Amino acid sequence: MHFSIPETEVRSGENGSTYVAYNIHVNGVLHCRVRYSQLLGLHEQIKKEYGSNVVPAFPPKKIFTLTPAEVEQRREQLEKYMQAVRQDPLLGASEMFNSFLRKAQQETQQIPTEEVALDICLSNGQKVTVNILTSDQTEDVLDAVATKLDLPDDLVGYFSLFLVREGVDGGLTFVRKLQEFELPYVSITSLRSSEFHILLRKSYWDMAYDGDVMDNRVGLNLLYAQTVSDIERGWILVNKDQHRQLKSLQEKGSKKEFIHLGQTLKYYGYIKFDPCITDFPEKGCQVIVSAGNNELNFHVKLPNEQMKEGSFKVTRMRCWRVTSSQVPIANGTTNPCSSSKCEVKLELAFEYLMSKDRLQWVTITSQQAIMMSICLQSMVDELMVKKSGGSIKKMLRKRHNGSIHRSDSQQAVKSPPLLDSPDPNREQIVKLSVSIFLTFFKGLCVSAAASLYC
Repeated sequence: MHFSIPETEVRSGENGSTYVAYNIHVNGVLHCRVRYSQLLGLHEQIKKEYGSNVVPAFPPKKIFTLTPAEVEQRREQLEKYMQAVRQDPLLGASEMFNSFLRKAQQETQQIPTEEVALDICLSNGQKVTVNILTSDQTEDVLDAVATKLDLPDDLVGYFSLFLVREGVDGGLTFVRKLQEFELPYVSITSLRSSEFHILLRKSYWDMAYDGDVMDNRVGLNLLYAQTVSDIERGWILVNKDQHRQLKSLQEKGSKKEFIHLGQTLKYYGYIKFDPCITDFPEKGCQVIVSAGNNELNFHVKLPNEQMKEGSFKVTRMRCWRVTSSQVPIANGTTNPCSSSKCEVKLELAFEYLMSKDRLQWVTITSQQAIMMSICLQSMVDELMVKKSGGSIKKMLRKRHNGSIHRSDSQQAVKSPPLLDSPDPNREQIVKLSVSIFLTFFKGLCVSAAASLYC
């Protein structure tokens, strides 16, 4: 997650006095407004709980009213503080920090705690309505959905809730995975748009775990619906013969066999992102990025209109970072940014081991850059758990975002050619019917990730 405080506001208090509010943004979207005193209170709590040596530096109190320059300086300091806390594996995952953000989000949107009905979308377009509190956090809502679907407790961690935007053409844009520091009802309501939905989708990458899910009737139906949906959207590619086989299995109601065949298809289990821009193999190239199978896959349109395809393995990425900046919206003027005339520009950049002794930075400019980063981190998490022999069931519910680091001298896994011509024999499957029961923010370098490359 990318935390920033890009702006401040002068607001009126209850007694008519004014104060400076600091607007905390997550992924470029307003999450909450807080006062300096609230953040100071959080800082004191964290310091008391974890000790002064662990907590980042906090901007000091001022006796006199701050000048505009001092307000700006404090804004920058508070932004760095919030980023440092979030990126610390202990502090950023603490209930103290996350509950503060949840409470601040609810207060900012002025939504009282009460019982409400919330619609959660399934991959086949159907909706599950759950009765929750407006103050319920993401895990609470996920548990409510699982209970409504009769999904066993030991399978809940295989799924997550995602904020998505549906286009007029039916296209699906993944905005982000809902996090532990937010309230899903407040998050979706604050967007004030019917384009946005909360979607239930599997949250792991290794198809070997599909077997655990398919052993349960509900899990099988959810995975089957997702596979059909991904094929319909063209996220999974098939040829004519494969299409005939899939159609036959679907008519027979052979869901497991359908999924097993789907597992053999190109881009099974990938998330496909909206078209964006990359500087690889040269600046300004249009690209469609997909995440899956421990890689980012590129479909690049070169300046000469030639199409190339290639992949970047996460095990060859030395590190990555997300950067955000405010850029003026094109309006024919050269005025500097203001809150009404700017948009947030996001970039994901990763340093990739192109060959034995050559590292190169590759940059993707996309509003989904942070979602891409989350995908990369979750891939690393899975690889680490698998390497250590740990339990994915526990890991899936305790993921955190950040970046990884690996030693230059360590050997990386071999990767296919970076850019090849796409397979002309593959074509998108025609629509199938389905029916079921229903930041550069300072990256956290994980030294333990080095074991992946040994």
